[in-house]
Amino acid sequence: MKISTATLLEELTGRTEKHLQYAGTLLLKPENMLNFRIAADSWSILECLEHLNRYGNFYIPEISHRISSSATSPKADFKPGILGNYFAGSMLPKEKLNKMKTLKGMNPIRSQLNKEVINEFIQQQKQLLDLLKKAEYVNLEKTKTAISISKLITLKLGDTFRFVIYHNARHMVQIENILKNI
Repeated sequence: MKISTATLLEELTGRTEKHLQYAGTLLLKPENMLNFRIAADSWSILECLEHLNRYGNFYIPEISHRISSSATSPKADFKPGILGNYFAGSMLPKEKLNKMKTLKGMNPIRSQLNKEVINEFIQQQKQLLDLLKKAEYVNLEKTKTAISISKLITLKLGDTFRFVIYHNARHMVQIENILKNI
């Protein structure tokens, strides 16, 4: 599978802009609604966003550092790596969201959260949009990033963007499902 780099960055930018806009609408909801859980062991809306913020706290500085230290030139097409394509694909929301186990440090269940979580998510989405712009000037295949579970494993920058943004999309669907059940 090969995709135009410009098309990929446009798709990821569009998704991120939607996530940013959607998060803005969540600021209008009362905090008790944002902290509502469908079940005792499920996440609230704020816990979903806190989970994404925790990943953002790793990936945004990592992506930023790799872009700023990259000495590569952009390439017209992007070919995903085997591992990166698998990770990114597994994050895409499906008809029925399959449950996935999360790392202990990334699990926000029973955290005391308020709307600051949404503001942090909004800031992270703005940073992601800025990084997607900067990514136009580097090679998305040759520029590599570490991943949150192991610094020894690296992914192509294009795959890392896909993983992070598709992961966000997955939890936006989860948030929509929570809102439908309130």
